[in-house]
Amino acid sequence: MNKLSVSDLDVKGRRVLMRVDFNVPLEKGQVANDKRLRAALPTIRDILERGGRLVLMSHLGRPKGKQMPELSLKPCSLALAKLLGQPVAFVDDCIGPLAEAAVQALSDGEVLLLENLRFHKAETDNDETFAQSLARLANVYVNDAFGTAHRAHASTEGVTRFMDRCAMGFLIEKEIAYLGDALNVPKRPFVAILGGAKISGKIDVIDSLLPKVDRLIIGGGMAYTFFKANGLEIGNSLVEPDRIDLARSLLEKGGEKLILPVDCMCTDRFDFDTRTVGELSPIAVGTIPEDGFGLDIGPASVSRFAGILADARTIVWNGPMGVFEIDATAVGTYAVARAMASATDKGAITVIGGGDSAAAVEKAGLADRMTHISTGGGASLEFLEGKVLPGVAALTDR
Repeated sequence: MNKLSVSDLDVKGRRVLMRVDFNVPLEKGQVANDKRLRAALPTIRDILERGGRLVLMSHLGRPKGKQMPELSLKPCSLALAKLLGQPVAFVDDCIGPLAEAAVQALSDGEVLLLENLRFHKAETDNDETFAQSLARLANVYVNDAFGTAHRAHASTEGVTRFMDRCAMGFLIEKEIAYLGDALNVPKRPFVAILGGAKISGKIDVIDSLLPKVDRLIIGGGMAYTFFKANGLEIGNSLVEPDRIDLARSLLEKGGEKLILPVDCMCTDRFDFDTRTVGELSPIAVGTIPEDGFGLDIGPASVSRFAGILADARTIVWNGPMGVFEIDATAVGTYAVARAMASATDKGAITVIGGGDSAAAVEKAGLADRMTHISTGGGASLEFLEGKVLPGVAALTDR
């Protein structure tokens, strides 16, 4: 999109209000995974090195407008200070006299982190007065929080109405470049892989991708609704009865482009809450017993999918192939990750659309063998659906 970049801004001696995504896991009052902090570093460093006075804001968790000490961003200020090698000031609010005084105290090249935006319900309500209070803190605005770009909140959309120059940071720029190029100017063959539990969450993605891809691979729990639409026995496997007709129409629309698993890993015992499964056996699609649960793609499906991916030049993946939360039924998901890594090694562009797919690639130790891993599951999904992201659309046109 033709929006201002942070590199277009003159930041020296100016206060820069920057939306980041520091929604990180905390353990015992410390940041347990600093991946999202590291993702924001290129933009943060650029602004500081050019003499900007940087004011960072983020949400953490879902406090729903309440002050919750266990969801304070203070641990993020300490973790960021270590990554930057310089102090990161912190203030106990994100608007009002405390925040304004802390911002005024900044010198060129210094950085301040505001307290959790969602301690104020006005943030998610996109309240105009709250947005104005945020805008008063700075001269220019930068959004580098791709993970929240699909939300029209005060810190992502509302604030832009009260600032003259609003730019995207390097992370959002990178996300849009990779996702946009994959969708609009893909090297072919272009293969998309969609997984996850339910077809209902991926209808718009399937509709948007079918005209663009050469192959669309379906896995995960959503595959069983397609099997049911084909009149196949699925036993106790996950199904959405109200989506069977829709699945049937998508199969007709997709034709040979739509690729379903040919086998699955099946068991007669499954308890998601306790993370336990019975003995797993590969079984051909359509022969699942009445008391059986299909929980992952089987070896024949892995082989078929890997063969398609081996020839691909562009691959986009969103959603696991099985019950990813349990090691025994995450095998198919890891196999797809390995096939994508091999494709990358051969020159393919591989884009992981955040969420469980990103977690799988990280856990498998294959992150550095992917072209791009999105930091925003929901945002990347809406981008793949062809939707406008409010947090990006609100930025200043070049």
